[in-house]
Amino acid sequence: MKYSTIIIGSGPAGYTAALYTGRAGMKPLMIDGGIGRGQELLGAGGQLMITTEVENYPGFVHGIQGPELMQIMREQALRFDVEVVEDIANQVDMSQRPFKVWVGDASYESDTLIIATGASAKWIGLPEEKPAHEGGLGGKGVSACATCDGFFFRGREVAVVGGGDTAMEEAVYLTNHASKVTVIHRRDTLRASKIMQKRAMDNQKIHFVWDSVVERIHDPAEGCVTALTLRNLKSGATSVLPVQGLFVAIGHKPNTDLFRGQLDLDETGYIVTHHDVRTSVCGVFACGDVQDSEYRQAISAAGSGCMAAIQAERFLEAEKAGDTSVHGSW
Repeated sequence: MKYSTIIIGSGPAGYTAALYTGRAGMKPLMIDGGIGRGQELLGAGGQLMITTEVENYPGFVHGIQGPELMQIMREQALRFDVEVVEDIANQVDMSQRPFKVWVGDASYESDTLIIATGASAKWIGLPEEKPAHEGGLGGKGVSACATCDGFFFRGREVAVVGGGDTAMEEAVYLTNHASKVTVIHRRDTLRASKIMQKRAMDNQKIHFVWDSVVERIHDPAEGCVTALTLRNLKSGATSVLPVQGLFVAIGHKPNTDLFRGQLDLDETGYIVTHHDVRTSVCGVFACGDVQDSEYRQAISAAGSGCMAAIQAERFLEAEKAGDTSVHGSW
């Protein structure tokens, strides 16, 4: 069956794109389960499904749980004739229109594509990083987003793992809330730019632990972060660092393996977009964290989902009216 548009992915970007295309009468198909083989799948709803309290999404005075917000957005989108496949897209052909998307052995065709597969935070690999509902401390003191969660650590001591610009930005931001920020880096020098290094090192609230890695996060039994066990990579000695929060800032991986060789990607794997949400392939749009390496916020993802939906609708309307200039202006 052929659709006017297929949305690959969900989360704030995908659900917003579904809401807008659904209300426009486009009868979109959403493949919500994640992205192709070999990826670390977050499932429908994306990263907010492993986020507890969300206080910076407009409209919720007292905040809202991440999974609850995603469920509300999903239900709102499904009011408007959105068809959903609760599975993972494993193959895409963008070489010609209609575009083809496979879910297992089943294939679907569409005149436009909206990609909203997001990006996954890179983690250390410790069992305590798992979401709280799986017995870990994810969302209960372990985070990959200081902007999202820093407020909850007002007056507390926290740690940041990483040595690049992102880690330094997170550490500096956290000093607005935390009483002390300890940066843990596996080397004895930072990878961050000189200006970010200076900004962090000049901040009296920021302290550094060099040549060390986190071996254990305490304490899932308490339901919160109480301390970290660190191991010095040069001496092998271990130590315990009392903290109430851990921010992992070793980067994000955009979920774009499915599109390599078909869309233009930047050097870190994010989809390159022009005119806000247009990709390098005419009729294919990208929104949310899959094309946004800078902001990575639910509200900005939702906004770009709106833009992708409107752009897709305008593209199809122009074609229907015989306006082929829409192709040349791509």
